[in-house]
Amino acid sequence: MITHVMSAKKKTGTTAFRCSQCGYTQPRWLGRCPECGEWNTFEEVTLDDGPSSGGGFSTASAAVAPRPVPLSSVDAQSGTRVSTGIAELDLVLGGGAMKRSAVLVGGEPGIGKSTMLLQAAASAATNGRILYVSGEESAAQIRSRADRIGLDSSRVEILCANRLEDIERALEELHPVIAIVDSIQTVYSPDAGAVPGTVNQLKLCAHELVGWVKTRDSVLFLVAHVTKDGTIAGPKALEHLVDTVVSFERNDEDFRFLRALKNRFGSVDELGIFQMTARGLAPVEDPSGMFIVRRSGDVPPGVAIVPVFEGSRSFLVEIQALTVPAKGSMSRVFSDRVDAARVSRVAAVLEKRVGLRFSDQDIYVNVAGGVRLTESAIDLALAAALYSARTDIPAPSGVALVGELSLAGEIRPVGRLKTRVKAANGLGFAKVIAPESEGGAVRCADLKEAIQAIFGKKKAIQAD
Repeated sequence: MITHVMSAKKKTGTTAFRCSQCGYTQPRWLGRCPECGEWNTFEEVTLDDGPSSGGGFSTASAAVAPRPVPLSSVDAQSGTRVSTGIAELDLVLGGGAMKRSAVLVGGEPGIGKSTMLLQAAASAATNGRILYVSGEESAAQIRSRADRIGLDSSRVEILCANRLEDIERALEELHPVIAIVDSIQTVYSPDAGAVPGTVNQLKLCAHELVGWVKTRDSVLFLVAHVTKDGTIAGPKALEHLVDTVVSFERNDEDFRFLRALKNRFGSVDELGIFQMTARGLAPVEDPSGMFIVRRSGDVPPGVAIVPVFEGSRSFLVEIQALTVPAKGSMSRVFSDRVDAARVSRVAAVLEKRVGLRFSDQDIYVNVAGGVRLTESAIDLALAAALYSARTDIPAPSGVALVGELSLAGEIRPVGRLKTRVKAANGLGFAKVIAPESEGGAVRCADLKEAIQAIFGKKKAIQAD
């Protein structure tokens, strides 16, 4: 019986039945898959005649068995990056897109993924031929967008197709230096069923496309849908297959933030900042002061300024806090730009080391400009904002704070302090309170000392 099944699977040009969930193939239809246990998942497929088992690219080299070679004899392919023509995108990718790599671009609908990649396609056309594969929009819609934002699309090849084999054929004919597939959820292969977007379809189509780019001097961009939580839809294997995963985020205004979640050829700390305009996405080259609110009067309570680093950039961010009596028996923390667990921890340190009660308060924390803060250097500024909100005592203008806060109330050192102080001074913040005096900063060893340095010794004692 086993011999019969194996011979049927090897036979080409015939039909078989494949599970749409796990890919298990056998010659007859079954109600339940013996591999994954799912019911009614078998679909009729036609077995591929080529040497590739997944309906992939049929090349002569595919039949040659790979052999091990000394690692020292392998060409490292240094200097094989391709500029996309968009400085912010190149920055996030680590200095440009690496040849023979696949980049997965995720983001919520309407955020600007297609616009950014269309701009990159038009800008990078000087490097060679560009293929833009669209499975969601017509060629007329894409041309209309290109004309609206003033792009020269004369050297961009457009293909509106959903079938994997059609895309493969176009790639083999054009050999583009950059290929864009928008989006991978719309691509399907008859070998994996007739419905796009299934787990098996995503695995097969992404594997075939990534396998193609690994043997060519090209770059592959795959646009991916996201779930309501903001994570990339589909199996996690999709992110493991590609070399780089970048995510688009937005704030409440017209700004877009691009950051790498995975990058085999560069850092994941860089942040690309765009502004949506009538001419498409425009890079924000100097974001140092865009996340602070310019006020003509006094600073309101609950506000603190912190110099932060995102990759190689330093800019100032305003943290805003508000505390109100809890409406129920338990207090709650509302914070989507700063981790709520970090807010709770800093509030607990304030309550224990400074004697300011937060256990009966609902806490609201926001970041001006909508940027998400993750580094520990914001702890001191967050503590000052919470203290100011709880006591209704505003911090003096012209003061910035930076430092990591320990559970014992100590202010711990942070990296690149001198650059942070310089960025703050350049924007008019003459006083920077930090765990070290480097660069002219005012040194404070613990949280109580910092509170007194910010709000004044008399006010801090009264608040206690």
